[in-house]
Amino acid sequence: MIPRYSRPDMVAIWSPESRFRIWFEIEAHACDAMAEIGVIPRENAQAVWKAKDATFDVARIDEIEAVTKHDVIAFLTHLGEIVGPDEARFVHQGMTSSDVLDTCFNIQLVRAADILLADMDRLLAALKRRAMEHKDTIRIGRSHGIHAEPTTMGLTFARFYAEMDRNRQRLETARAEVATGAISGAVGTFANIDPRVEEHVCRMLGLTPEPISTQVIPRDRHAAFFATLGVIASSVENVAIEIRHMQRTEVLEAEEFFSKGQKGSSAMPHKRNPVLTENLTGLARLVRSMAIPAMENVALWHERDISHSSVERNIGPDATVTLDFALARLTGVIENLVVYPDNMMRNLNKFRGLVHSQRVLLALTQKGVSREDSYRLVQRNAMKVWEQDADFMSELKADPEVSAVLSDAEIEEKFDLGYHTKHVDTIFARVFGKDG
Repeated sequence: MIPRYSRPDMVAIWSPESRFRIWFEIEAHACDAMAEIGVIPRENAQAVWKAKDATFDVARIDEIEAVTKHDVIAFLTHLGEIVGPDEARFVHQGMTSSDVLDTCFNIQLVRAADILLADMDRLLAALKRRAMEHKDTIRIGRSHGIHAEPTTMGLTFARFYAEMDRNRQRLETARAEVATGAISGAVGTFANIDPRVEEHVCRMLGLTPEPISTQVIPRDRHAAFFATLGVIASSVENVAIEIRHMQRTEVLEAEEFFSKGQKGSSAMPHKRNPVLTENLTGLARLVRSMAIPAMENVALWHERDISHSSVERNIGPDATVTLDFALARLTGVIENLVVYPDNMMRNLNKFRGLVHSQRVLLALTQKGVSREDSYRLVQRNAMKVWEQDADFMSELKADPEVSAVLSDAEIEEKFDLGYHTKHVDTIFARVFGKDG
């Protein structure tokens, strides 16, 4: 990803320096295991660790690869230059390139997942704080973009919290699923390397041995991982879309924080645009787009091909770096979101009580009026509000068929906002726990 949408900790995971360091650790731990079981001399395994504090020369490795046309061989050649050709002659014994590449890739994904999980923890904390802050802040709920019934801003934040909490659980599962390693040799049969080497390398690097690999780790694991990133990105967009709607001039129930000196438009000085959440919508599209090639990587020829390789060299860093940035940006938006409760109430009252239509409908049916007739009575009065800017309560009281069933006091009672918020505590307890 371009620096504009990148954060250094996630970028560092995917740097050549980090990749070569992981490759070295895989090879060195494998040598230790082979020495332990008597396959190679102990002194050769110990010699490999002379490179532990070395700085791998990326330019030198690239120079070698320009000749060999093979990245792992180029690295092994450079490693031999550091530790000595005789000392390094048992490095990579019985292994194949995918043992290094796939195990490294999974380590990188696990480390990326750890950063993303921390990002989600910060986002969840921000959503919870704002939910508690606006637990009883009344706003109109909408369906199809049209006023529906009252809800609260706290419930909106709580809904997003619950969604992100599910996403966090999904990411935990995806992290565990991709945290496998394979040191099983060509076509995965362990013909030239003992399975105990794989067990040792995985234990030292915090992975689980892949139960059965071909020459590569099965890519259904990675498909699930990137699909999970796509779902999280979709949830980021879900929150962003709501904020973008709330910032519309005709709505203005909330808006992104507008800092001192910020400019909204090069042409119109009055503009305060939802640029951060619009940016999040775009970034979500990018992350989602990377789930499809990850799924297409599942079907490889026989025991391996490298059609997946070019895909993963791109989507590994791009998906994780982009989502890391997006989660951090969304957290900042939520923390600094400016909320306008008075505007929420003005919007709710814009159609003069129309949002209470269902309560009147239910009251009529409870008085013995058929549902069809109740709907007809309520709708005909509601249409006067839409079309004539009438007052809904006044129209109901003046309707002889309605007033024949409901008294004025009974009609007025149906316009109580508290009716719609009476179970907010119950919902919050479900989302945040009884002590939340």
